[in-house]
Order: sequence, then structure tokens, then C-alpha cells
Amino acid sequence: MIKRQRRGIDDAGSSGSLNDLSFLLIVFFIVIAGFNVNKGFLLNLPDKEKPRVVNTQDLMTANLCPDGSIMLKDESVSPGELEERIGQMRQSYPNMTFLLLVNPECPYQHVIDVIHAVRLCGVENFSFRMEEQK
Repeated sequence: MIKRQRRGIDDAGSSGSLNDLSFLLIVFFIVIAGFNVNKGFLLNLPDKEKPRVVNTQDLMTANLCPDGSIMLKDESVSPGELEERIGQMRQSYPNMTFLLLVNPECPYQHVIDVIHAVRLCGVENFSFRMEEQK
């Protein structure tokens, strides 16, 4: 009697090529996966081909001083008063533009607070720039 030996089934986990393939697939999916990144403030920049002309009556200018105080027409106002004034001006000029002049010595958090207040008031046209050092 001839006894035939059957080959045993290879363990799929012991195969090196399957391990390599699974590693490559994991790397591939990590690379193409979308990550949720905090983007901060999303601001739409004006189009270069279509410059926007702003009427001076529609413009509200505020200065942000180094100590964080807000100046409107040489008058210091609190963030709450700023929101009130913006609301009053929006009633007269619904398409108003808010211009914020920021002193370079001003802490960043004060700039963010003013931008947040302007956004809460529903102002869509917003511009800011740094004041020149004297």
C-alpha cells in the first residue's frame, strides 16, 4: 500500500507578500484620507480682474490700538458699543464695508475679538491692514 501524503494548507498570515500588500493598502488609504484641519478665518479675497469700489459713505473705519482699545473717529469704544454702532450703520448702509487698522503692537487676540464682533453683526465686506510704524 502506498500512502500518499497530502500537503498541508499554508497559513495565509505567514505569507510575506500579503503582509506587504496590506501595509501598502493602509499607507495608501491614510494618504488619500481627508483630514479635518482647523482653518481659522475663511476670508474671500477680491478678484484681481474686478476691483471693488467702495463708497466713502459706506465705509466704517476703526483703529485698534496697542493696548487693545478700539477707536472710532477719535473716540474710544468697547466691543459692545462697536457692535451697536455697526448695527446702526448697517440700517442706513446695508452694504457697508468695515475697515480695521491694526497697530503692529496690538495682541493678536484683540484683532480676533474685533473680527468676531464684526462677523456677528453680519458685515460681509471686511478689510484690515497694519498701520505703518512711525
